[in-house]
Formats: sequence, structure tokens, C-alpha cells
Amino acid sequence: MSGRHVRTVTGLRAEGQLGRIVLDWTPVPWDTVVDHYAVYGAPDAADVEVSPATLLTKTVYPRFVHGSLGGNARRFAYRVVTVDAAGARSRPSAPLAASSQVSVTSTGSPLAVVGRYDGKGLEFALSPNGYSRYPATFPNGVDFRVGTDAPGTGWSYLQPGPADSWAGRRTHTFRLRFDLTAAPAGEMWLAIWLIDSHATIPGSAVLDVNGTTVDRLRFEGGATRGSLEGDATVPGTRLRPSYLERPLPAGLFRPGENVLTLVKDEGSWIAWDAIGLFEV
Repeated sequence: MSGRHVRTVTGLRAEGQLGRIVLDWTPVPWDTVVDHYAVYGAPDAADVEVSPATLLTKTVYPRFVHGSLGGNARRFAYRVVTVDAAGARSRPSAPLAASSQVSVTSTGSPLAVVGRYDGKGLEFALSPNGYSRYPATFPNGVDFRVGTDAPGTGWSYLQPGPADSWAGRRTHTFRLRFDLTAAPAGEMWLAIWLIDSHATIPGSAVLDVNGTTVDRLRFEGGATRGSLEGDATVPGTRLRPSYLERPLPAGLFRPGENVLTLVKDEGSWIAWDAIGLFEV
């Protein structure tokens, strides 16, 4: 149907974040009964043709998170179309191009990594749905040594928290041990990628490096599906990945053994994609 009387979206904006681009726009006035907004996108372009092949999503909200874009900077062009309750369509919005941020996993040199930074947690122990075996398999949490232990047996795909009855309603500690031949010369970054987390109480964890408390890391709410599914790259997945990358204070690392500790003492579980330390 013609979009002559359906309001065209204005105020289209984008914010490039790590692994995703967040779009929002001005809602059309209330005199248009909106059924949904149709969001169209094309990679590596300045404009996008509005067609079924470029349709990214339909949403009732004036916001869309274009996620699962990975660690490299990705550029997309977008347009949004208003569809009213009768099925009439507006003219497409003005085009907008935006890029996601580049990850330190792409620009830095890995010093200690567990997992593959690929949107999947299938390489980890108990994945994709063996959480009920966690208490028997990891009664004291995870203590993993890079270069010796294997993710498939030594690193649980979920890190529970005290809100999880299936894990004993207690704090759970994950330790990552790795050796360095010399203290890093460059800046050290921590890169945590999750394929999912609990939707309402993802909670937080205390980050410690070599006995020094660095910070409390707070996690984004996910979709509460990562305890049952392990691949966020499947089309139509309900998993909601999130990313946490941050520099670490100088002087924390030393030649020989180093230990990074995550103490999950608040909220519910997080589901791992990968964790690593990178020098930039």
C-alpha cells in the first residue's frame, strides 16, 4: 500500500559499540497507529535498498540493537520504515551509516586466552546444557592453567552466582593462571565476551589480579537462554551476547605465574564466549 499518509521516521541516530550498533529514532506521532517499524540494513555501504533481502528486523519500539557483529569494526547503512495497523507503509527514512567499534581481540596481542571469541560457548565444559552437573564437576569453582588445561574439561560454560539454586546459592570463583617470560611492556587489556546472561539478575563479579582487587565488573542482562543453548551465531537465536573490555592498571603483572580471579558473588549466571588478556 502507498505510504502517503503514514508518517516517515525522523531523527534516526546510531551509536557504534563493541560488537554491535545501537539505532534509535523519534517515534512517529500518536495519530499514526503503528504496527511496527521495519529496519533495513546493508554492510559496507552508504545507503540501503528497502527490500525483503535487506530487512533486519521488525520492532514495535523506536530502537534496535544490531548485535553479533564480532570484534572487527563493521559498517552498515540503515533505513527505517513505519508500518501502520492497516499494513500501509511510510516512505523510508533518510539513510544513515554507522560503524561498530573494533575489539582489542583484533588489535592487541594475546597473552592468555580461554575460548575462541566467535559467538559460541560450545568449546567449554558441560556446554550447551549440562549445568546440573556443575556442582559435582567444579565443586571448588574453576582453576584453569593456560597451556596445560583444556577448555572442554577445565572451564565451565557457565559461571554461577549466589542466586542460582542449582549451584548451591553461593559465591563461585574462577581462576585463570598463565605464565609470562617478562612483565608486559605495553598496556594490558581484559576482554570478556559472553554469549548470554541471566535477563534480570546478571549481577557482578570482583576482578582480582595477583592478589590485588582491581574492580567490580557488572554484567549486562541477557535472555536467560545461555544455560540451554551455546551458539549465538544461529539465525534467529534468542541468545543476547554482551562484551566487556577494559584496560588494567600498570604494574599488576610479573614474570612467571600470574593469576586472574573472578569472584561471582552477586546475582545469577553468565555464559562464556571467551576470556583473555591482550597487550596493546
